[in-house]
Amino acid sequence: MARKMLVDEEMSQTNQEEAHYDFDLFVIGAGSGGVRAARFSANFGAKVGICELPFHPISSEVIGGVGGTCVIRGCVPKKILVYGAVFGGELEDARNYGWELNEKLNFNWKKLLHKKTDEIIRLNGIYKRLLSNAGVKLFEGEGKIVGPNEVEVTQLDGTKLSYSAKHILIATGSRAHRPPIPGQELGITSDEALSLEDLPKRAVIFGGGYIAVEFASIWRGLGADVDLFFRRELPLRGFDDEMRAVVARNLEARGINLHAQTNLTELIKTDNGIKVITDHGVELEADVVLFATGRLPNSKRLNLEAVGVELDNTGAVKVDEYSRTNIPSIWAVGDVTNRMNLTPVALMEGTCFAKTVFGGDSSKPDYSNIPCAVFSIPPLSVVGLSEEQAIEKANSDVLVFTSTFNPMKNTISGRQEKTVMKLVVDSETDKVLGASMCGPDAPEIMQGIAVALKCGATKAQFDSTVGIHPSAAEEFVTMRSVSRRVAVRGKPKTNL
Repeated sequence: MARKMLVDEEMSQTNQEEAHYDFDLFVIGAGSGGVRAARFSANFGAKVGICELPFHPISSEVIGGVGGTCVIRGCVPKKILVYGAVFGGELEDARNYGWELNEKLNFNWKKLLHKKTDEIIRLNGIYKRLLSNAGVKLFEGEGKIVGPNEVEVTQLDGTKLSYSAKHILIATGSRAHRPPIPGQELGITSDEALSLEDLPKRAVIFGGGYIAVEFASIWRGLGADVDLFFRRELPLRGFDDEMRAVVARNLEARGINLHAQTNLTELIKTDNGIKVITDHGVELEADVVLFATGRLPNSKRLNLEAVGVELDNTGAVKVDEYSRTNIPSIWAVGDVTNRMNLTPVALMEGTCFAKTVFGGDSSKPDYSNIPCAVFSIPPLSVVGLSEEQAIEKANSDVLVFTSTFNPMKNTISGRQEKTVMKLVVDSETDKVLGASMCGPDAPEIMQGIAVALKCGATKAQFDSTVGIHPSAAEEFVTMRSVSRRVAVRGKPKTNL
């Protein structure tokens, strides 16, 4: 309530005072969060300006593009390449469905790359039109903050423009991180991986997160030999351990070589490509080495320390629960705050910002039960708590329900790849705390499950729901038997 009064008080300042500012809001960064905040703020009647670096598929400190990482060099182009890679396995499976294909199937990487680039150029134009249609003024150039209510935009020709704004929003996202090893300049990040001129025959990937696992699936699906190196025992740290093991099994079954608990220590240029050396003394040759070792907040060139905006030790902008920094007129949303780095979360944060500051509705982002997906082949998707998180947080025993089965499609194709589903339930309240699935269409199914968890669904309500038959999704409402019961202080065990 105190927060709402604060915002209302700010918004009720006189028109005379408002006239001192060129803009009610100036946004630095036109990615998903920035564009959403700008548009919604303009729809509430605010005068809004936004700046973004010039467009190019591969980013740098001075290259970006309206639409941001997700649209230009992240989720969207990645998913297009995943679709392309899935066809490799689908064509193999088609033979047992009566499709008589030639033994030799050719794949044209440059054609897929061209189509991908066409699509992101189209989306870049759509985002620009969304801003224009909302009445937002777009500036192309590099923005930085020079005062609590002043921004400076350096245009492409070097001209500097200064504007005052009642509120400033930082939405500059994050950038890929390169590990500090000898020869690191020989490796690439996901930016370059999405725009390689030639498809590699031998690929080494260093990392165990989303990007590493997804590119391993993409390149293997398109025919490359792939070696995936990661520091932990399993990839995808932070996900449910049981599901991590499922993903690892699937990657290996698809022909990806996994190197657990292994670091890369050096890259050396050779006549045949790149020599990769590990901390176990293993050496191998590759055409490309992808660093997928995380991302860092993109805050370095914003002049934030000079203005007094507090950052954490990774460079992330510190904000309160309403996305406000320690400087009352400066706010931040999205990956630059390093809270939950997902595009839909940045959209949520941008929406809440606009409502809070210009809509008269004090709104905090809600980070509970946010679904997400790893677009490996097949994909993993989750919502809510993992088994490990549930055990850590629960006040009563945790019930775990699992289902492992051969998808109907595989019974004809002959592919040996199981789908695994999982529900984690509070034994006392019967509330479903988390859901996971690894298998075809997992993200499409999990989006619906997320609605149920957001509404506080119980296991009894899942059980009383009639399934769609025949479908994989119906397994979520037919898991009747408890796979295991874990005491609050117990340790999770897998039955896989």
